[in-house]
Amino acid sequence: MVPMSGETLFESKLSSLPLLRQGKVRDVYAVGGDKLLIVATDRLSAFDVVLPTPIPDKGRILTALSNFWFARTASLMPNHLLDIPIEDVVTDKAERARVAGRAVVTRRLKPLAIEAIVRGFLVGSGWKDYQASGEVCGVKLPNGLQLAAQLPEPIFTPSTKAEVGAHDENIDFAAAAGLVGRANAEKVREASLRIYKEARDFAATRGIVIADTKMEYGMVNDGVTLIDELLTPDSSRFWAASGYVVGRSQPSYDKQPVRDWLIELGWDKNPPAPMLSEEAIQQTTERYCQAYQRLTGKSLT
Repeated sequence: MVPMSGETLFESKLSSLPLLRQGKVRDVYAVGGDKLLIVATDRLSAFDVVLPTPIPDKGRILTALSNFWFARTASLMPNHLLDIPIEDVVTDKAERARVAGRAVVTRRLKPLAIEAIVRGFLVGSGWKDYQASGEVCGVKLPNGLQLAAQLPEPIFTPSTKAEVGAHDENIDFAAAAGLVGRANAEKVREASLRIYKEARDFAATRGIVIADTKMEYGMVNDGVTLIDELLTPDSSRFWAASGYVVGRSQPSYDKQPVRDWLIELGWDKNPPAPMLSEEAIQQTTERYCQAYQRLTGKSLT
């Protein structure tokens, strides 16, 4: 089991660097004109709304797991990470301790205005779209598929990138190309499918099914580059392979317990979100820890 500190960080509140933006989970600071310090907090979002209750150690797990995947997929697509120690950019000792294990130094890129979603299994909004039309984001699928069925081939189903508090919207490839240019959309689609297949096959050896995942990209010198996070419980649906059964909801290692709890509560998916129960917090913490340990084979120090 991953050692847990039990501490939470809802906002990083660094005064030694200028804050550029506060996302659903990450606080982003400027480091000069060409670099960023990205801090993964313990904030949790569900249905594109930031919840008021933090998840202990979540930011540390997200950072470590993203770094693991960035390293594993570096040969498939360049990413934004720089080999610069946090000590070189956060000079205040107390502030450095606050974000230890949660922060990375990256290149400063221009984000593309889409989210790159790859689905290998039929679930979530994809399942709802399929029930209504037999398609997901314009991709025609075979008739008669059940909930959580594995697709014949993974599909690229982009979405818009909404501001904090707003909802992303599924779009087809043509709409994505209209937002970022056809050449960039094709590069993103190709890279995302390649990365998903690599991760899916690796995770299968660790007893985890990656049902779907979301990636983000930025531009540098006219080249497409991975940014943000990669293949974490926040950006992906991780299922326990041992409990996988087509036709029903699956045991998961991600934030699905929170989604399920919020749905049962009857929340309308608009802010403000309700405070999470202690049970939902504990279940989510345990699943994030299990996902990290299963995938990396390591303990978080």
